Amino acid sequence: MGGPGPRGSIICGVAPLRIGVLGAARIAPAAIVKPARRVEGVEVVAVAARDRSRAQDFATKHGIPRVLDSYEQLVSDPDIDAVYNPLPNGLHGHWTMAAMAAGKHVLCEKPFTADAEEARTVAAAQAGTDLVVMEAFHYRYHPLFARVRELMATGAVGTVRHIEAALCFPLFSGKDIRWDLALAGGATMDAGCYPIHMIRHLARAEPTVTRARARLRSPGIDRYMDMDLRFADGVTGRALCSMLSSQILQVRLKVVGDDGEIRVLNPLAPDKFHRLTIRSKGEKHVEHSTRRATYDFQLEAFARAVERGDAIVTGPDDAIANMVVIDAVYRAAGLQPRQPTA
Repeated sequence: MGGPGPRGSIICGVAPLRIGVLGAARIAPAAIVKPARRVEGVEVVAVAARDRSRAQDFATKHGIPRVLDSYEQLVSDPDIDAVYNPLPNGLHGHWTMAAMAAGKHVLCEKPFTADAEEARTVAAAQAGTDLVVMEAFHYRYHPLFARVRELMATGAVGTVRHIEAALCFPLFSGKDIRWDLALAGGATMDAGCYPIHMIRHLARAEPTVTRARARLRSPGIDRYMDMDLRFADGVTGRALCSMLSSQILQVRLKVVGDDGEIRVLNPLAPDKFHRLTIRSKGEKHVEHSTRRATYDFQLEAFARAVERGDAIVTGPDDAIANMVVIDAVYRAAGLQPRQPTA
């Protein structure tokens, strides 16, 4: 199993990276279609959905030249180099594997798979190939997050003792697939994966889940999760997420050190609004980063990895580590980890 082979320079605009989209997901325009118009050397060339008419409407609206009849047809199409996979959580692993089997690079929406076991299966299939498989934690490629890591590394708030992150938003529709246990739904999967990922990448280590408290929307489906983490060096963490709770909207992170703290408002979509605040030794400093979209930085990183072999920071091994924590959170809360969709 191998990739599409040598390509012309993306930077020079030769032989653009041709991406096909699996499904007409709501996230796709912001995450891949619009960034592809702004990132040189990348094109969205095709889309497929379970309902061809829906795919056709999506293609017409977003100027995508080709509509294919099925997911199978899209992943096997010889004129597609890479696949963007925003399908329901329980289908991520299956269709990422199918795309790889057809020699395609994959940008897969988070969470990478339904559970850690499936993530290991995907990683094993990718190992030894020249295929790029990236989990779409777009915020991780933005300079704002890099700045927080830099501040921590240079001791801006002294020795770090505690890291917190939260993503809470309201999801009122009871018919939304993110509430479907059979599709590996739940707040920790769709929202909690972000704060868990942030805390891991700020700590630069893997945590133990010491406690998790869930509130359920239906049997097995969490609408809220509050998670306590601990790292081997004694640093503690807290991750909070919800899709339906009194915590209506929170998108934040906080790093607490001996000499002060770092706070970030909206680390996930800083192009909309954001604020980075550093308080240290009695002084306060506020910074702002670029308003360029996180998805643009992510797509550039993906394209460079395909084109030049540049390293990525959200590959399969990182995805396994994140899913290990998510599985542990569910168990600590008295729930079962999700399962791949049959």
